[in-house]
Amino acid sequence: MSFLEILQAIGAVGTIITGIISLVRPMAVTGFTGIKPDGPRGISEIRAVLGGLFIGAGAAALFVPDPGAAKALGFAYLGTAIARLFSIVVDKARDRSNIISVVWEIVFGVVLVL
Repeated sequence: MSFLEILQAIGAVGTIITGIISLVRPMAVTGFTGIKPDGPRGISEIRAVLGGLFIGAGAAALFVPDPGAAKALGFAYLGTAIARLFSIVVDKARDRSNIISVVWEIVFGVVLVL
């Protein structure tokens, strides 16, 4: 396994772990994400999108034997980073967790696309 493949696996596993935490303990991610669910429907959305989608996308990048799966996850991270940068400028959302998130999204995105 090359160094790049190890980094890609770390990105995929990190995505899966984030998904598992969001699925099992949705309220644990509210402080970092800034998402404040209003009732069961909001909690369901955290479990589904930040949980299920992250688990599925990370698992695909990790287990599908086609480099395109990792690249797709990488492009998803880069798209998220672009949207977050837009929000940082337009919404003036320059808080620490947003800056940390955009850095990780760019790093994971680039590593997974390579």
